[in-house]
Amino acid sequence: MQMYAIKSADLFLDLSEKGRTYILKFRDLPPDQKPREKMLALGSSALSVSELIAVIIGTGTKKEDVRAMSERILREYGERSLVGNVNAETLSKDLDIPLGKALQIAASAELGRRFFQKNELGIATVRTSQDAYEYLKDMRDLSKEHLRGLYLNNQHKVIHDEVISIGTIDTNIVHPREVFKPALEYSAVAVILAHNHPSGSLEPSNADIEITKQLVQSGKIMGIQLLDHIIVTKDDYASIPVSYE
Repeated sequence: MQMYAIKSADLFLDLSEKGRTYILKFRDLPPDQKPREKMLALGSSALSVSELIAVIIGTGTKKEDVRAMSERILREYGERSLVGNVNAETLSKDLDIPLGKALQIAASAELGRRFFQKNELGIATVRTSQDAYEYLKDMRDLSKEHLRGLYLNNQHKVIHDEVISIGTIDTNIVHPREVFKPALEYSAVAVILAHNHPSGSLEPSNADIEITKQLVQSGKIMGIQLLDHIIVTKDDYASIPVSYE
């Protein structure tokens, strides 16, 4: 288990039907099982996360009903990743949903984030790689590879959590500006990166190692410390070595 030590930065930045099988559709559900009606009858606490998402986005599209869409969104993005990402354009592109629906999800996520951050006791503290893994466990069952950033203040508290990219990591799609932009926006002093390997392998690829080295150097220039880069699998985790020597 790696212990994290956030160092004081020397630089301070102030940037103010095929086949005959019938698939059950949303319209086939009995009224008391449809999310809005269920919420009215039983309250929001009786709804699953995917049902709550269905209430937020309201309707589906011609190719996908609202139930299928909400379940897919949750399956492909993960609960915590969905809450942490408030960029509607990114959500729309990554999840192949209309921008208007992505805006609804992003707005709900931003409201939740603001209310959550008002309660200081509710903010996670991450001091070790094990702490980070416990926080990131929701990545274990994702079917696609996600690169995610945890942004910390000098008290080791997570002040922002963002999905940076979805898809196999390589230097063409992961740029330092995409990693460190949220750090500047939220005045973070340190970053923990994590990505999942759906294959189950804990071995970092050459691209994983090279990107980590590049981001360490970029962070040094901006005075933002890259504390760790974690690989998450279904059963375990491993850290890619981060060196400042």
